[in-house]
Amino acid sequence: MSHSEIDNLINEISKLPGLGRKSAQRITLYLLKNKNKSLVPLVQSLKEANLKITDCEICGNIDLISPCKLCQNSKRDEKTILIVEDVSDLWTFERIGFFQGMYHVLGGSLSALNGIGLDELRINKLTERIEVQNVNEVILALSTTMEGQTTSHVIADKLEKFKNLTVTRLAQGVPIGGEVHFLDEN
Repeated sequence: MSHSEIDNLINEISKLPGLGRKSAQRITLYLLKNKNKSLVPLVQSLKEANLKITDCEICGNIDLISPCKLCQNSKRDEKTILIVEDVSDLWTFERIGFFQGMYHVLGGSLSALNGIGLDELRINKLTERIEVQNVNEVILALSTTMEGQTTSHVIADKLEKFKNLTVTRLAQGVPIGGEVHFLDEN
């Protein structure tokens, strides 16, 4: 492996969230020193994940099937939809275990800085679901960041046309600037 290939590997690993260049270098060296125990299984897992894992056509969750297991679960309340920014937020609510309705993953929040506008979020898919499923409550569970709150306001405005729909937000307890996927059961 030439230095350019090692540098490419370090660069790709450093693009992962929470990892800087030094961490990426340590991980790269570890993987290269432990090819059979670490690198080969990792490469195989990444290939399998790339081939088998897909986005749910309904809610935006990730699973091996589409519609996902949550959307196919007939015991869940399809009249209530909890809107989250990302799959990690959905996983947080599922880990807590109190919510028994359906989810809708937006895929982020509005951010001019990051180039995320209305077209990049799954808001049109949400309005389609509300009509088709006769949804009676939508819960906005977005971050309390400025982007999350802006997104909540825009969605609430877009949902005003549904007269029999209640739009609620998460109760207090999420600190200003906090993100949903950092919350615990409390």
